[in-house]
Amino acid sequence: MTLGSATQSTYLKDIPVPGDKLRYEDLTVNFMVDEELENYIQIYQWMTSLGYPQSVAQYSELQTKNRFYPNTDGNDPYSERSDATLLILSSNYQTAGKVIFKDLFPTFLSGIPFDATLQEQQYYTATCTFRYTIFDLIDIDGKEV
Repeated sequence: MTLGSATQSTYLKDIPVPGDKLRYEDLTVNFMVDEELENYIQIYQWMTSLGYPQSVAQYSELQTKNRFYPNTDGNDPYSERSDATLLILSSNYQTAGKVIFKDLFPTFLSGIPFDATLQEQQYYTATCTFRYTIFDLIDIDGKEV
């Protein structure tokens, strides 16, 4: 996260002052692709609906059918976005905190590195990058930090 700054001019020296807008970096997630490619296909379909590479109807379908967000209003300008929760685990695999990302949508999905020459079982991974408007940090007691 980055906070911009401004410069206050004085006759002696310019003074940096804190800005008023935060800029959040993209969220990049590396994930294991499941056997039926279900998690990969979900993100692929989401991005295809947002980018509508074949026809404008692909985007309209996202808005009207709410395929990804069945509980949202199709007229909501943010209906193609979703909130996401990232759990932070302790060394004992207990939840130590959460990061809640608001109005998240995918901007990048990597390919899957298929290789038929491997001799042993290979678990495929993919990378997805998301943009979002803001995130909240929640501590172990459920309080916003």
